[in-house]
Amino acid sequence: CTHYLFIVVVAVNSTLLTINAGDYIFHTDWAWTSYTVFSISQTLMLIVGATYYLTFTGVPGTATYYALIMTVYTWIAKGAWFALGYPYDFIVTPVWLPSAMLLDLVYWATKKNKHSLILFGGVLVGMSLPLFNMVNLITVADPLETAFKYPRPTLPPYMTPIEPQVGKFYNSPVALGAGAGAVLACTFAALGCKLNTW
Repeated sequence: CTHYLFIVVVAVNSTLLTINAGDYIFHTDWAWTSYTVFSISQTLMLIVGATYYLTFTGVPGTATYYALIMTVYTWIAKGAWFALGYPYDFIVTPVWLPSAMLLDLVYWATKKNKHSLILFGGVLVGMSLPLFNMVNLITVADPLETAFKYPRPTLPPYMTPIEPQVGKFYNSPVALGAGAGAVLACTFAALGCKLNTW
């Protein structure tokens, strides 16, 4: 029971994080910086829960099932926000499914080797999700247009964002997200495996 409860809790938290990743106000202000940060955060939330569920059941395919849970939760939560008048057409496509499929593939191809799952699965999920997230971003309404449609109160001076200097390090937010995600996802995949040894 505790194991399944944990899966639900992590999936709910993933959903909440995803809703914040679709915050059009934040995206409009911070543009590529927010894209990179939220790509990494979604990568980590996906891999820790999916790896946990995958190693808990030992059945290849459960990582994709976990991503499906995340997707459905997000659609329901976004639907509730839409009912309250919040824009719905921002980051609603199932970007986690293909990355989770890669995780399942690694687990199956390496004959359920946990170390391969952590290393190869972590790298694949970390590098792929920012790519899928970019495809996702292309398919949704322009955040700037959405921000004008849904005006907000003026921010106080201390909250006004500074223009991000991402270009000083990398010209591509996908490369930055994929590079950082690939390193961090391995650590979180290891955490997902470790959670099964309580």
